[in-house]
Amino acid sequence: MKTIVLTSAAAKDLDALPIEARNAIVRALSAYAIDGTGDIKALNGRPGYRMRIGQYRVIFNEDRTTILAVYIGRRATTTYGRI
Repeated sequence: MKTIVLTSAAAKDLDALPIEARNAIVRALSAYAIDGTGDIKALNGRPGYRMRIGQYRVIFNEDRTTILAVYIGRRATTTYGRI
């Protein structure tokens, strides 16, 4: 199992979401940390990954023991430019 760490910006992003979306994102991150499941793709042109949870995205980096969430929010044209 990997440890999930949120940047301060990602924590603020998560707190601003509706409770249903927040719960879905926490469940998806936990499932990925435990057994590696989820809709994950590597980002093009930069290091990192994105996790798709419905209309929301989590942009993160990871190593062998840690998942570092950098951005959490609704998919929009500005989602990937923010990081």
